Amino acid sequence: MLHTPTPDDVELFRAARALLESRHHPELHQVAAAVRASDGRVYLGLHIGSRRINVCAESSAIANAEMAGAGEITAMVAVCRNSAGETVVTNPCGVCRELMGTYAQRADVMIDDRGSVAMAPAELLLPQRWMFPFENDWTPDDPSTK
Repeated sequence: MLHTPTPDDVELFRAARALLESRHHPELHQVAAAVRASDGRVYLGLHIGSRRINVCAESSAIANAEMAGAGEITAMVAVCRNSAGETVVTNPCGVCRELMGTYAQRADVMIDDRGSVAMAPAELLLPQRWMFPFENDWTPDDPSTK
């Protein structure tokens, strides 16, 4: 299910990298993200942090696309700096994966697959996303119902 990034995916990485390189701060702005939506545009997001609260870059990129009425998110990437100071792909946290289940269900996500960059369908990153009880087909009396 993983596949090689396309030239458009590489451009998405470059957009996130440019944002991180211009705004990086070791405490306040550690990650940048870029999403491409069905309108063809790229929307950026930046990790924002304080002593107690952090908002992920992916969350802010998704929010920017949503506020613009961009349509469905088709691809996304997040980047951070490694210990050598190079900008590299970073995998989305659990909260961001949960957001993808709502806002980017059919997106391809650039990931670090044990040292190799690949594109993965969002559903592969969180195959059993959280659902409300009314969204499930099972009942407490018959949990085997699917």
